[in-house]
Amino acid sequence: MTRLVGMERLWRRYCPHPLDRAAVAVLLVLCLLTALLLAGGDHSRPRVQRFSWQERVVGAQDKAFILTFNRPMDTRTVEQHLRMTPELPGKVSWAGRRLAYTLKEPIPYGREYELHLAAAKDKYGRGEVMEPFQGRFRTRDQAFIYIGTQGEETGRLVLHNFTQGTHQVLTPADLQVLDAQPLPQADRVVLSAQKQGDPALEVQLYTVTTGLQYATPDGTPPPRAAGQVATLLPSEGFQNLKFDLAPAGDKLVVARASLHNSAQSGLWQVDLQGGRRPLHLALAGDFRVTPDGQNLVMAQGEGLALLPLQPQAEPLDFLPKFGQLLNFDRQGTRALMVKFNSDFTRSLFLVGGTGEQELLRLRGSILSADFDPRRPWVYVIATEAGEATNYQELPYLAAIAVPTKQILPLLRLEEPALPHIALAPDGRDLLLEVNGHLWRFPLGANPLGQLPEDLGLWGRQPRWLF
Repeated sequence: MTRLVGMERLWRRYCPHPLDRAAVAVLLVLCLLTALLLAGGDHSRPRVQRFSWQERVVGAQDKAFILTFNRPMDTRTVEQHLRMTPELPGKVSWAGRRLAYTLKEPIPYGREYELHLAAAKDKYGRGEVMEPFQGRFRTRDQAFIYIGTQGEETGRLVLHNFTQGTHQVLTPADLQVLDAQPLPQADRVVLSAQKQGDPALEVQLYTVTTGLQYATPDGTPPPRAAGQVATLLPSEGFQNLKFDLAPAGDKLVVARASLHNSAQSGLWQVDLQGGRRPLHLALAGDFRVTPDGQNLVMAQGEGLALLPLQPQAEPLDFLPKFGQLLNFDRQGTRALMVKFNSDFTRSLFLVGGTGEQELLRLRGSILSADFDPRRPWVYVIATEAGEATNYQELPYLAAIAVPTKQILPLLRLEEPALPHIALAPDGRDLLLEVNGHLWRFPLGANPLGQLPEDLGLWGRQPRWLF
């Protein structure tokens, strides 16, 4: 009893105020609870807390997924037991409890995947085996659009979906489509068109829904039935001519010719939300929005000008050596350009990265070119002049191995034409338009020796949905 009275006196001496005594009491209780937890240990099994692609629809823009665990893991056992069906080659990296799996090449479209992880162990525990985990995701549909040229499809925008096995006309018969570019979300397409029966033949810009719905960093768009047309840019006293959509899909640049005052003709920026403003740039030559969406490459005189998308801004650069821009790569760091040589030949140049590299020189035309996202190759459609007695330019499809400049012939056409190619976002197929006839050319692991597949479709300007 005397000892208890002494402890009480010490307690009151060093903690004279009731609030101090309450705080010390809470601290002692917390220390006791912590000791009990440390003694008992964490009895929960190691497990995956989050899989960033779980039940998602992913596309070529998705380059890596993340697995987050509830505790630090034995990385060797995780990597040893991680399985994906079908297989997806990639590279593993770690940051604490997070595993990042970066794909080595764009993910194939139109497939379903399962991820399995079991038998992995934690790092600091008692070697407990983790809870088995199974994740599921799929890739976007393998689908493309084109402007029909036969029968009821003539002048109308058509969506052909390989994955779902569907074929659908998106625009009404009274709307004659001139050009179309899909948004990166694949839920809508921007198009320019004329209404039948319009005496002024005014060209207006519209959007039309595809019926597809994919999640984006900003969320998942609400589902909408295919074929819903909305006006994006009416004529308003202008003739809307060529347009180019920014890769992010948030805006586009339109060439507008005034029907009343030629001094008002020029380039305009149009936001997909409805805003618009003149750029005060005169109508000159062809133009493209750069991959970052901040600038414009436009043909001016005997070269290409790099112009900021700001009203009355000064040019950022001028490339007098080149007369035509064909394409950018997916990262936006390199471009394919055409040089018109003084000896009446034309050259295909790779510009950017390590400088300028001539890939091809010929006496003919270079019609289109694109980068292979899986290999250091460039695909090109070009024509070669025939013999002097029969000056016909015969087109061909070829791949150019960039490091060696080796030309790999893939397909030669035996009659004059102006073919057009469109490379699939996963880099595994080419769409080929020849005289209005649509073909699919498989690239696969090795495109050499492959034969094109006749799709039985007639149209122009085929474009893959991203």
